[in-house]
Amino acid sequence: MIKALIKLAATLLAGILCFIIGKLIFLAFNPSVYSGIGFGDVIAVVGNGFSMDLAMSAYLSVLPCVMLIVSLFIGSGGIIDKILKWYFVVVSLVVSLVVVLDSSLYGYWRFKLDSTPLFYLLSSPKSAMASMEWWMIAGGIVMWLVIGAVFFFIYYAGVIRFVKPVEPCKNVKRRILQTGVMMLAAGVLVISIRGGVTVSTMNLSRAYFSADQRLNHAAVNPAFSLMYSLTHQDNFSEQYRFFEDEKARRLFSQLTESPCDSIVPLIRGGVRPDVYVIILESFSSQLFPSVGGEEVALRLDSIAREGLMFTNFYANSFRTDRGLVSIMSGYPGQPNTSIMKFVSKTENLPSFPRRMKEEGGYSSTYYYGGDANFTNMKAYLVNAGFDRIISDVDFPVSKRLSKWGAHDDEVFSMAIGELAPYEADKPKLKVIQTSSSHEPFEVPYDDKGRFPDIRARAFAYADSCAADFINALHDGKEWNNSLVVIVPDHYGAYPDTDDPLARHKVPLIITGGALAYRGTDNTAGSQIDIASTLLGALRLPHDDFSFSRNLLNPCTTHFAFFADPSLIGMVTESDTTIYNLDSDKIVPLYGASARNEDSAKAFLQLLYDDLSKR
Repeated sequence: MIKALIKLAATLLAGILCFIIGKLIFLAFNPSVYSGIGFGDVIAVVGNGFSMDLAMSAYLSVLPCVMLIVSLFIGSGGIIDKILKWYFVVVSLVVSLVVVLDSSLYGYWRFKLDSTPLFYLLSSPKSAMASMEWWMIAGGIVMWLVIGAVFFFIYYAGVIRFVKPVEPCKNVKRRILQTGVMMLAAGVLVISIRGGVTVSTMNLSRAYFSADQRLNHAAVNPAFSLMYSLTHQDNFSEQYRFFEDEKARRLFSQLTESPCDSIVPLIRGGVRPDVYVIILESFSSQLFPSVGGEEVALRLDSIAREGLMFTNFYANSFRTDRGLVSIMSGYPGQPNTSIMKFVSKTENLPSFPRRMKEEGGYSSTYYYGGDANFTNMKAYLVNAGFDRIISDVDFPVSKRLSKWGAHDDEVFSMAIGELAPYEADKPKLKVIQTSSSHEPFEVPYDDKGRFPDIRARAFAYADSCAADFINALHDGKEWNNSLVVIVPDHYGAYPDTDDPLARHKVPLIITGGALAYRGTDNTAGSQIDIASTLLGALRLPHDDFSFSRNLLNPCTTHFAFFADPSLIGMVTESDTTIYNLDSDKIVPLYGASARNEDSAKAFLQLLYDDLSKR
């Protein structure tokens, strides 16, 4: 029995040691994020993450515990140790893979590993890997196998080799006693998994200890974060329950009510124009000098100065699958899932392309140079009402020179080639999604003198391609009856920043010869407001876009809501609140108010109520 207990303790300690090593690898692998932390911070990260590491190690020790109980009857020198050895091989490879993925992705996403990469990989492996060079993939595999070998050595040396095999007990009474003791040990594992004996069970907030979000993320166990995400995918009506239903609805109605309908005209009277929507990959306001950003997107910035630019505008989420739904369906991105995963739910979403088709007689085309099946995007676009969907397969193989398919210049060239004269009785909607300003940022644009940073070059290239399209439209007969909407798909990828507010702040630019309202507008809004604003300007119904507000209605409560896997944000004209969902606390960097906090929570609660019913 003593040997069995020692083997179980060794298994538990080996798992904890592997997870601590994983934390150190995570810190070392992200020097740009953690270069300023000291030794004391590292100790704090390890100490505050210990309970979560213990819980995950206890999870991994359950099967060995069962095997060791069996060994009391048959001994562990033969089949039991062989089972444990192969089990430790699997555990070592899985845990090391989680560590490598978490360490590799954090530099891009700034949140801990969750189910998102699995969704991307399963929907389109090629597109999921497009952000990475071959040497990065090869290096990742080598790193995975090396770390896996180290973890296996820890398990093998500490459990199989260090502790001698358990001898079977022939005395029935002693065997019963020993089994009872081992069952008590199994109970200790359960308590460790649960996180103690208090009402609160193990959750992500256990690792949160610092006002510095980086340190909290480093303390979180990536295996627990992934498992937590996978087990909270579809019980939507049970998630984020901050208030009683009646109070949540009351708070939500205060946000969304519109006591009047005195709307500023966006389009010249009597015109139902052709509409062009350009969705820019990963752009942010920090690329536009007219709003205090760097001199990168100079041509679109110039176009914005001559049209209408919303300067207090935000992306609702952090990835394209969330962003497209926010833009076209007025449906906010969710922190821990994507509605695009659920095709049956996207069938029930409203969308401005379908409304323009059914109520306004618009034909519609979607242009994208990449794989339209990635993240179930094609199914969503079909459900959204598009007549034609152009994707990578519609370009010659010789034109698919990007990791994501066809470069932006090829996509815009196809759209330019399909420009046609305006017909009042046959208006057109064309949506063009760019992809070149995405990792790995390889573009056919060589202005290294102005843009030594490869990421800046990629954004300058996309800016140039989009501006060329707008200029072609301007030079043709279509311009006077055209409305062009330009918006990023999600928060920005350049310049690098940990500030969630700065990352989510994006431009909304509207131009075209049909535009009646020009200048800058500081109304607080986000991507979900585009649907109601556009449909309202076209005099088409939009009452069923329950989360979307018309930016040009002065009687509406205007705000911007955004969500990442670990936080939600609410921006109003007077205040900004960012709430950390893992720690259940306000991020103390902004002028937060209790009213904004309650509004953000109620909005998220009602969003998940709606999601459960779609």
